Amino acid sequence: MPPVRRNEDPRLLRGLGCFVDDVDPPGVLHAAILRSPYGHARIGRIDTSVALAHPGVRAVYTAADLGDFNQPAPLVVPHPSLTHGRTQRPLAEGKVCYIGEAVAMVVAEDRYMAEDAVGLIDVEWEPLPTVVDFRVAHEPDQPLVHDDVPNNIAARLEQVVGDPESAFHQAAHVFEEHLFIERSCGSPIETRGVVAVFDPLQQSLTVWDATQAPLTIKNGLANMLGLPEFKVEVIAPDVGGGFGTKIMLFFAEEVLVPWAAMQLRQPVKWTEDRREHFISANQERGQLHTARVAVDAGGCILGVESAFIHDTGAYTPYGMVVPIITVTQLPGPYKVPNYRSEFTVVYTNTPCVSPYRGAGRPHACFVMERLIDRIARELALEPNEVRRRNFLQPDDFPWDVGLTFQDGGPTKYDSGNYPAGLAMAEEMIDLASFRDRQAAARADHRYLGIGFAAYVEGTGIGPYEGAHVRVEPSGRVLAITGLTSQGQGHYTSFAQIVAAELGCDVGDVTVVTGDTSRFNWGAGTYASRALVTAGNALGLAARRVRDKVLTLAAELLEVSPGDLELAQGKAMVRGAPGRELTLGALATAANPIRYAYGKEANQAALRLVKAHEGAVLREGEEPGLEARGFFAPERATWASGQHAAIIEVDPLTGDLRFVRYVVVHDCGVLINPTIVE
Repeated sequence: MPPVRRNEDPRLLRGLGCFVDDVDPPGVLHAAILRSPYGHARIGRIDTSVALAHPGVRAVYTAADLGDFNQPAPLVVPHPSLTHGRTQRPLAEGKVCYIGEAVAMVVAEDRYMAEDAVGLIDVEWEPLPTVVDFRVAHEPDQPLVHDDVPNNIAARLEQVVGDPESAFHQAAHVFEEHLFIERSCGSPIETRGVVAVFDPLQQSLTVWDATQAPLTIKNGLANMLGLPEFKVEVIAPDVGGGFGTKIMLFFAEEVLVPWAAMQLRQPVKWTEDRREHFISANQERGQLHTARVAVDAGGCILGVESAFIHDTGAYTPYGMVVPIITVTQLPGPYKVPNYRSEFTVVYTNTPCVSPYRGAGRPHACFVMERLIDRIARELALEPNEVRRRNFLQPDDFPWDVGLTFQDGGPTKYDSGNYPAGLAMAEEMIDLASFRDRQAAARADHRYLGIGFAAYVEGTGIGPYEGAHVRVEPSGRVLAITGLTSQGQGHYTSFAQIVAAELGCDVGDVTVVTGDTSRFNWGAGTYASRALVTAGNALGLAARRVRDKVLTLAAELLEVSPGDLELAQGKAMVRGAPGRELTLGALATAANPIRYAYGKEANQAALRLVKAHEGAVLREGEEPGLEARGFFAPERATWASGQHAAIIEVDPLTGDLRFVRYVVVHDCGVLINPTIVE
């Protein structure tokens, strides 16, 4: 079969996408945020009078104006070891804890007026000492980010497997590494944005939000704003990248903009600029590891220990999710019989940290692979030989690592063939000839280096996702899920799953995502979980619709369901050409009212009406060809892979050049190989 192309691409490439910044309701006002210029400071008097008098300004809000609404955001993922969790208020109250923290909001007739007015707000600041180096934030002489959190320590946690102390005592060799992982910023192409429209007559709120979790935002907004959940609709239209940065409950603007729309009885819009993103959006990484590995004389791992400090920034919106993932993923694809890891989560006067692009996994992989390379270097072995000696083998699965994963379940690998993946990576990068190429390059005054890394990745976590599949009288199929798409190709891969179950063309399936009024249950698109959870939910819903189609078609064609096949958008009797009914005709027949819109529907309504006694719907029957499905995974599913790189270095200039980079990734069933590639 020819590859299935991403069906969303033509629309996006022609500029026909609809992003939050494209949403401009009539009469919309524009918001701008005054952000702290200090990493740590007390807030004194705030004078907004000049800003309020600026042309076009409709309102200026500070924490005092918000009153009881200015509550700390909920702690999304609480944990018993998070003894001093702190979350952010919509507007800073009393003091600020990082550069970029929201202090006031201006709403004006256009963004230029709003931005100009922000510059007219006069704030009395009392700068305070800051702590920005997380490596020393817990030391007694450091300033406190939160006055009531001793030593800036939010949490401590230790997990132990086996008997690490004995393993290190018996080891032939013990090697230690001190490893620093620096911060980074998400920076998706589309920055954050929110548009809110309040209908005072209906007392309903519609919010467009560039979020990865619209259902979470909807339920949270309803709670904070005192509205019934059915009166709040959150729409995540096309989202231009997320990477974890856009999954929060809440960013300040996500509650301030809807609140202002309700206060002013007028639509309000805010679009983040790039500078705002760099200083106020959540970030990630930031860990310092002291890692030790115990090995026998042949380089086989007896035990691993890692103690690390994790930088959570000024608040803990996602609790300890990131460092817990680091702990549980650090053993990687290797057999580590004895393991101990402990971490300390510290506050700093920097932007908040939340899951982003790997969420703790890159840290873990970096630490473990540095230990593997250290073993090889100290024992004069090829690094990949050390990997092979320590890999879990295919017959070891399922493998219980003995740790508690971030979802509360066991870290239990379901399958894998790590040696085969490494062999494939070696072949792809032509490892066999590398040493000769390296020697030739050195003779030419060029340095060639080669590196490998292996990893496992917990994906497809719960709690669950749901979906709704419906066949319309036109023959088109709707596949609706509460997830969002930020470029993953959901509109194509989800359509493929449904089309395969119903025997129709992928182009006949319309996928609807990110609208809480269309589907009201689910978690969101994050943690490499969407296809595992929502894909299975769509498959379940589509199979239920398939069963309805076969039952109805069998009754109307007077055959048994086993005599039918679904293909080309039809239910066809095997071996009887022409004895068939289209999905559209069956959808018409499945509705006892049988409104006959269109020629085919009219013919179906006339042809398929049968004499009957009693109710047209039997007990337990529902009209239409539609069904819902929900999928809750028992635990995470584990992908794995290997990366390899050849890098050239000019010893005179230090210039780096990627000569070759290869990736081998075991990701299970490929719904759309083109998208995977």
